[in-house]
Amino acid sequence: MPGVTGMEAAAALSGDTQRPLSGPPGGREEEILPERQVYMDYNATTPLEPDVIRAMTEAMREAWGNPSSPYPAGRKAKDVIRAARGSLANMIGATPQDIVFTSGGTESNNLVIHSALRHFHKVHSLKGDMAECHRQALGAMPHFVTCTVEHDSIRLPLEHLVEEQVAAVTFVPVSQVSGRAEVDDVLAAVRPATCLVTVMLANNETGVVMPIPELGRRLRALNQQRAASGLPAVLLHTDAAQAVGKRRVDVGELGVDFLTIVGHKFYGPRIGALYVRGLGVLTPLYPMLFGGGQERSFRPGTENTPMIAGLGKAAELVTENCEAYEAHMRDVRDYLEERLAAAWCWHSAGRCWPAWELRATRTTGTGRPRCCWAVASPSTWPGTRSGSASAVAPPGRRWTS
Repeated sequence: MPGVTGMEAAAALSGDTQRPLSGPPGGREEEILPERQVYMDYNATTPLEPDVIRAMTEAMREAWGNPSSPYPAGRKAKDVIRAARGSLANMIGATPQDIVFTSGGTESNNLVIHSALRHFHKVHSLKGDMAECHRQALGAMPHFVTCTVEHDSIRLPLEHLVEEQVAAVTFVPVSQVSGRAEVDDVLAAVRPATCLVTVMLANNETGVVMPIPELGRRLRALNQQRAASGLPAVLLHTDAAQAVGKRRVDVGELGVDFLTIVGHKFYGPRIGALYVRGLGVLTPLYPMLFGGGQERSFRPGTENTPMIAGLGKAAELVTENCEAYEAHMRDVRDYLEERLAAAWCWHSAGRCWPAWELRATRTTGTGRPRCCWAVASPSTWPGTRSGSASAVAPPGRRWTS
């Protein structure tokens, strides 16, 4: 079992209690040891890191003021939020002014879709020769491109737009060989009326990492051609919930306009943030709420200072330890696969069972299954995985045999 507070708490929450005594036929009673439980659903949520808990507790005690208030208590809270914004920006290679705090990934994703839709109609309603060119080329219906394995907070809002007949959506299927949304397939779906391409960075079930850097480069080239033809640029969004904290993420290398961050996927609290490239200047963002002007009116509402403080601390820890986290998760992943291979795979006429039935074998370049994971190097797995398939934890949270 892990030897650190966060994982011990996770095990305790799972109800790990001792079984009652049982007696064998001979009448002698013996104690059955309690079951040892290991939490293996880190893609759903992670326990809070102790340093994160401390940061949140300190903010509740010391930074309780309203961040909008000009007196010392309010300024203290504002300083905490400012520091957390800087930590998030540093984690993903962004600037602090491009970070907007949200309630979580669902809100961030909906805000991106809402903004793309609003921006399409704003461009469509402009007056002048260029706007007329836009109207003739675009038609009346905005178009979105995504893939078939997105989180429900992307899929369902887009399906709702289709049901309401206010937008068209193309759901690009992932490759049956690689599990990825291939760049050629995504770009082939782009139309003159396309306003947003949204593809997740890492899949929460397969661990496959999508080719976002290549998609970003090629979409920029396509946008240059569209500009020459009088068409507006296609915006690019990636939901990085399952990648941040598990691998290095740099928005400049990805080439995205929007990136979703979810705190509770990397030992932070259940709060989120949205990166927007050149917020309000290079990339449009339209608020879904209206109120007191917080977050520069892009996401109004009195800030939840303790949760933001925890998110900032979690981001700070990722920046300091990302290489160690990634190396540890790689070791755990490889160990898990090797042990599963030894326990489950057997050779018979070129088949591998039950790993084949579980669709968990590695494949050759032709897509034919290898009979045993142990003989295949990690590079033979189709696509590149985030290393976050199930049992992952930072250094110090290792389980024992």
